[in-house]
Amino acid sequence: MVYLTRVEHFNAAHKLENTNWSDAENKEVFGKCANENWHGHNYELHVTIKGEPNPETGFIYNAKKLGDLIKEAVIEKVDHRNLNLDVDFMRGKFTSAENLAIGIWNELKPHLDNDGASLHCVRLLETRNIYVEYFG
Repeated sequence: MVYLTRVEHFNAAHKLENTNWSDAENKEVFGKCANENWHGHNYELHVTIKGEPNPETGFIYNAKKLGDLIKEAVIEKVDHRNLNLDVDFMRGKFTSAENLAIGIWNELKPHLDNDGASLHCVRLLETRNIYVEYFG
């Protein structure tokens, strides 16, 4: 089994809040992430797929095609957007890095399962110090 990872970047704003809680409770749990005027991150997205090399190309998947897929299925939807308001696959969800990684997985998986490789991992870096990984 061979693993291929493509790295992309995007910038997005969001706010973490539980609407059933007071402002004080939200600030206590979510800190700066509950800022009423939103806040943003420069995200780094790692998409890892797995498969066996094609004997005719040596690829498990064309890396350029993978980049195009990630851009079309995810980056164009999230880059320079408000994750709470603008992103259809995040509507009604807490916009935590964990939920965003799951949402990205769900956007990519249908495109990869029919093309010889399968999705292995979505790694989403929210900051230099914090990242999440989702394996489906």
